[in-house]
Amino acid sequence: MARIALNDVRKTYGTVEAIKGVSLDIADGELIVLVGPSGCGKSTLLRMIAGLEGITGGTISIGDRVVNDLEPSGRDIAMVFQNYALYPHMTVRQNLAYGLKNRNTPRPEIDRRIAEAAKALEIEPFLERKPRQLSGGQRQRVAMGRAIVREPAAYLFDEPLSNLDAKLRVQMRVEIKRLQRSLATTSVYVTHDQMEAMTLADRLVVLNGGHIEQVGTPIELYEKPATTFVATFIGSPSMSLLVAPATGDGWTLSGASAMPDGTATLGIRPEDLHLAEEGRDDTFRADVKVAAVELVGAESYVHATLPDGTPIVFRVAGRSRIAMDDTMTIGAAASSLHFFDGRGMRLA
Repeated sequence: MARIALNDVRKTYGTVEAIKGVSLDIADGELIVLVGPSGCGKSTLLRMIAGLEGITGGTISIGDRVVNDLEPSGRDIAMVFQNYALYPHMTVRQNLAYGLKNRNTPRPEIDRRIAEAAKALEIEPFLERKPRQLSGGQRQRVAMGRAIVREPAAYLFDEPLSNLDAKLRVQMRVEIKRLQRSLATTSVYVTHDQMEAMTLADRLVVLNGGHIEQVGTPIELYEKPATTFVATFIGSPSMSLLVAPATGDGWTLSGASAMPDGTATLGIRPEDLHLAEEGRDDTFRADVKVAAVELVGAESYVHATLPDGTPIVFRVAGRSRIAMDDTMTIGAAASSLHFFDGRGMRLA
């Protein structure tokens, strides 16, 4: 196990700065998830930690060593890729043993590590099979097993579940979380899937354009996004953003929580909006027209527009009878409102 520290890390390709001075301290045993849209730099940052990409500036430390100039094999890390990277001509047992043999690990120790990893991952029945005889989920378990048997200082995961179907992704998320907790090994996980990010992470790192937008626990980022980018990236459906001023566009604010001076944007999460009722003390009120209704089981998400065309999404319980082109008034309490300034930065 080891702490990972990034200090002002930069990566430049020609004149393009892909990573713009990232600093991050990952505690021993912590599971950090790097999340963000395509092209934000999350995979590049992971590859730099692994040693698969050189760095242009700054330092990367694993444990008590600066590893800037070390080859991947010298960094005591294990990486799990999205394409499994298994040797097709080898059995599962041989795939698990391959890296250990190259490091001249004694045979009894190899057998012990394989047995423990196979039991933890529930792949014992498949040890004599070839990868082509396994399902996608089983192959991913083998890929994880190959990392586990190395007993490294840190695990690096590069979108390992992106090739699996939705049901398998849920199952593997649970497995990864369970294994990481039991192994207590420092882990850095890259994904574009915010559901994976929210459910797996001890802390989330939201990247945008090569820099960090916000770092915190999943609930911190959900409840108090630092920027409008984080507000709309974390959460599904995302937070609705309404631009001030609120005159003549079908929505109003009342009471002490009216938008602070200089505020440019109001944000509201779908679950914090409700159908307005007489006598209800709503700070926010809006007249909307329904554009679409999504039934997702125990609840529905209503996609609507304000009179000026601004989209807004709200949640209703159960099988809603709301229909397309219905008009209604929705509201929200003061405690659920988020305010951002003209730069998109959160106001306290």
